Amino acid sequence: MSPRVEVTDAAADMLRHLATTYGPLMFHQSGGCCDGSSPMCYPVGMFRTGGSDVLLQTLEIEGLDPIEFYMSASQYEYWKYTHLTVDLVDGRGSGFSVEAPEGKRFMIRSRLLTDGELEEYGVEARS
Repeated sequence: MSPRVEVTDAAADMLRHLATTYGPLMFHQSGGCCDGSSPMCYPVGMFRTGGSDVLLQTLEIEGLDPIEFYMSASQYEYWKYTHLTVDLVDGRGSGFSVEAPEGKRFMIRSRLLTDGELEEYGVEARS
């Protein structure tokens, strides 16, 4: 299956750096405004996921334990037609994501899924 979520080289490098301090990591993308709609990176075990979260992808990044990427189910309803790329930009977010003290923040870049990807992921085509 083709990836639903990918990371840029800059984001992967930051994740490798963060893992040396925090150990295994995970992402959660929630709904909300401002930084509430940015992907938040946490050490595994510091954020609890539940029945209202969707596991979109387990990211495989060389040199790291697999990184699970979750999204709240309500946010997924808005974003289910998109492919996500985690990128890294300058600037400190105001959330609790572990990259914040580095003067960087993760952000999502997105594009619409192709018809083939929609079929592959089992998402009903847009009307």
